[in-house]
Amino acid sequence: MAMYRKLGKSSAQRKALLRNQVTQLLYHGKIVTTEARAKEIRKIAEKLIAMAVREKDNYEEVTVKAKVARKDENGKRVKEVVDGKKRTVYDEVDKTIKKDLPSRLNARRQMLKVLYPVTSSETVRKDGKLVTSNKRKDKKEIDLPAKMFEEIAPKYADRNGGYTRIVKIGQRKGDGALQVIIELV
Repeated sequence: MAMYRKLGKSSAQRKALLRNQVTQLLYHGKIVTTEARAKEIRKIAEKLIAMAVREKDNYEEVTVKAKVARKDENGKRVKEVVDGKKRTVYDEVDKTIKKDLPSRLNARRQMLKVLYPVTSSETVRKDGKLVTSNKRKDKKEIDLPAKMFEEIAPKYADRNGGYTRIVKIGQRKGDGALQVIIELV
């Protein structure tokens, strides 16, 4: 008996498919897929969530000095002329950051081995319609491991497993495969 479903794909294709669907499940909260894929996704997603729950409070807060560019009332950087060149003026500010302890850092790296990078684009309302901007400056890189530690893990802190739910929604028209919704509980 096999340890996992092969899903009719080569190993590289199968791993890429599962990584993508796990990433989308954790980012969006639910996805629609076939039953066999959902059962494989569930295994991976539950392990990642359990890891995030275990390591959610495993950090220390450290105060560091950082240089921040001074800005004017329009939000533009203040520049001054030094030796005939324009230079940005910086102020020193104390910032408190979260520093991962070794086990949490390892958990973050294990998550990054499975999850793909996610970029979100800003959705803007223009003339009563939602328009997604394709400009590079409007796209934002999402730190999914941080989202898991800060949003998903506290939600499941008092729960011992069973972080996902599979709901059957019927057969797909084209090939008759059983479609399901897999979602975070």
